[in-house]
Amino acid sequence: MTSIAHPIPYQGSKRRLAPIILEHFPKRIDVLYEPFVGSAAVSLAAASRDVAKSYVLGDSLDELANIWTQIIEDPGSLADGYQAIWDAQHDDPRGFYDVVRDEYNEHGGAARLLFLLARCVKNAVRFNGAGEFNQSPDKRRLGTRPERMRKNILGAHSLLRGRARAVAGDYSALLALAGPTDLVYMDPPYQGTSGERDQRYHQQLDRDRFIKELEGLLGRNVPFIISFDGRSGNRTYGPNLPDSLGLTRLEIHAGRSSQATLNGTKDETYESLYLSPTLAEHAVALERSVQESPQQSLHRPRLPKWGVLRTPPVG
Repeated sequence: MTSIAHPIPYQGSKRRLAPIILEHFPKRIDVLYEPFVGSAAVSLAAASRDVAKSYVLGDSLDELANIWTQIIEDPGSLADGYQAIWDAQHDDPRGFYDVVRDEYNEHGGAARLLFLLARCVKNAVRFNGAGEFNQSPDKRRLGTRPERMRKNILGAHSLLRGRARAVAGDYSALLALAGPTDLVYMDPPYQGTSGERDQRYHQQLDRDRFIKELEGLLGRNVPFIISFDGRSGNRTYGPNLPDSLGLTRLEIHAGRSSQATLNGTKDETYESLYLSPTLAEHAVALERSVQESPQQSLHRPRLPKWGVLRTPPVG
């Protein structure tokens, strides 16, 4: 895959895993929905390969959705806004960050949020219980330089313009729009990293409601892929999705955990990928083809890092 512009730095982004995730996409997709869009790593990778006719990016954080709306529709204004903020920080970078954070929490603003995402510690987004952005700045750097940010914004714009839209709101609204010829990719906050004592995400995930929404997609024969639970070292992030859904769970080696790096450890991370039944058939066939053709695996170096863990009976 050629280099893809990524305007939004995001801890937990699926940027490195996107090529593996795309291996499980159906060959024909009318609309790709990404209702927990974040950095849109999967949608950008998919758009770079023209795998769908159109793309819908959704997020419950209004200003994050607004960033994507501006990237799609008015990239120059967003780049100008980011540059104005970035350029103004030099006299007192630490104090200026706090001012921008306070202004964002009071008034919002896509350019302000983009600056905070680029400037905060390890690009690790954190919110407090009141929903306010509360992550501290990384004192070692000033964030993405404006010229590079502009290049990334314009690069993402070139991939998405004319065939994508961004929507702010609850994920269920987007799921209701999806049909059998579409694909839904979901990367919700992991259960186990977003509980009551850890308010790192803008909106916490109601697991029971999420499972009911998945049941609705299955009932309408809407294909979907979910990045959900995982493990790092001896720690697991939430229980698996229930077998009653009839999904196939794959485990992908994701490299060293970003959080482990922050903590000074070397834990390796494995992320789960859940496939709805029609997509699971393709996954099993792909795994079998790699096992039966060693030469083929030489040309697909990432594939041996995942495997089908279970395929529960459907129905």
